Amino acid sequence: MMGTKIRSFAPIPRDLSLEHLVPEDNFYRRLEAQLDLSFVREMVAPLYAKGGRPSVDPVVFFKLQIVLFCEDLRSERQLMGVVADRLSIRWYLGYDLHEPLPDHSTLTRIRERYGLEVFRGFFERIVQMCVDAGLVWGEELFFDSTAVEANAANESVVARLAAVETVEEHLGELFEDSLGETGPRPEEHHEDTRMLPDAAFPTSGDRALRAANRDRRDWISENGRPDRTVKRGGYRRMSDGLLSRTDPDATHTGRAKTTSRLGYNAHYVVDGGKARVILSALVVPADVKDNLPMLDLLWRTCFRWRLRPHHVTGDSIYGSLENIKAVEDAGIRAFVPVRDWTHNAPGSFSKKDFRYDEGRNLYVCPEGEELRHIGNSYTERAAKYRADAAICNSCELKAKCTSANSGRLLRRSFDEHYAERVRAHHKTEACKKAMRKRQVWIEPLFAEAKQWHGMERMRLRTLERANCEILVTASGQNVKRLMQFGGGRPGRPAQVAALRPPTRPPLHLDCQRYGGCRRSLARYRGVSQHSAGFSEVRSESS
Repeated sequence: MMGTKIRSFAPIPRDLSLEHLVPEDNFYRRLEAQLDLSFVREMVAPLYAKGGRPSVDPVVFFKLQIVLFCEDLRSERQLMGVVADRLSIRWYLGYDLHEPLPDHSTLTRIRERYGLEVFRGFFERIVQMCVDAGLVWGEELFFDSTAVEANAANESVVARLAAVETVEEHLGELFEDSLGETGPRPEEHHEDTRMLPDAAFPTSGDRALRAANRDRRDWISENGRPDRTVKRGGYRRMSDGLLSRTDPDATHTGRAKTTSRLGYNAHYVVDGGKARVILSALVVPADVKDNLPMLDLLWRTCFRWRLRPHHVTGDSIYGSLENIKAVEDAGIRAFVPVRDWTHNAPGSFSKKDFRYDEGRNLYVCPEGEELRHIGNSYTERAAKYRADAAICNSCELKAKCTSANSGRLLRRSFDEHYAERVRAHHKTEACKKAMRKRQVWIEPLFAEAKQWHGMERMRLRTLERANCEILVTASGQNVKRLMQFGGGRPGRPAQVAALRPPTRPPLHLDCQRYGGCRRSLARYRGVSQHSAGFSEVRSESS
């Protein structure tokens, strides 16, 4: 006999609660048991008034951000629709069946009130939980980035001067002196202006040094924003003359406007332990080279989490001489491929075919002829070596070497010995293992975020909001690792080794070995760049 279901709903009994309706093995029950977010109330307390109407609980807001990540949702409106329909999420947020939920527009206003610093603080507290659980190894760090499409179309791109806001900003810079006469004087400050106390600066009395430390630019403090100042005769990017009205901070991922899309680059610094905890995350415009933010991310990661890694691993884009010099001077091995930037025709001799004689300071060509030192180019920071023109023109292999009649010319960077040292690392088994490990350690994290958690296309616009979005995504990925490994110790030998604390002291405690990176590391403490300032960091830490 075929049954017929009659749609008839009885009132919900008063003695029935969400505690009975949500299964014991539900994911959000386990999440509530393992992740305590009560710390956010103290973190955002200065942003709220002491009296007035109670706001949405900050813990509820960040729980909603975690739900947004877990459910792969694209908007707050869609998020609140799912929350209203799911009993388990209502239980996780602490809202009863008859209790009204926050409006989706309230979440947007809360996000704007908090700003990027609160989201970065939230991300770092999640990382601290992973550190306390023993999930951060600290012996090796992996660097990589991925392109993320912006929430803007190519049709929104116009000339930068065509934007009204940009014109007003440009006029404000031109007439800055005259506007300053009617505005507040430099020594006058409003009551709500936050000024750092004098104790935050070094007490050496060197005002010039204080000003230099205060005005120094780095990628972390600038929230990934590049310096758009174009010097006379300098290199100009395509984004220097174009601007998207929809997302002014998004730039093209390629060279041609018609074949590329607006986007960003999301950078991760991942620990080498089995849990693969994300230690740092940063979003920059798509036209910023990946190697530029690397050092700031490295120093920030080492100081913030008191790490002293044995080596750092990245692909060839990170192998600039500036990066490998700073990393090697810090006593860290740079496991990155070093590119040969000399452009040669196929089948012709490249720079690596010439042997450098350090004792005599010259190069020897494949035919045994010498290329002698003829001078230095201090703008290029390179020494020049040239072969004898007569010998070079009479050589039978000239067609494979050079087309110039003045002899073959080679340039050797002043820091070339760092590149040779890094190339020597590539022959070691540790470097080969690290390069193989990189492909299965950090790249799958980007694939996971794009396929399951909506990182393939940005949901929010502008650079600051994009950083907030990526920090939430990275926090969610770390929460997944915390739930997987934080409840109990792994049983496999590789996992046990990953959870073993580092045997070496923290980075900032070994001043002797890490003297080469004092200038870069000191910026995050606002102290002197020389040895005296670095000693203040040690005294603070101790």
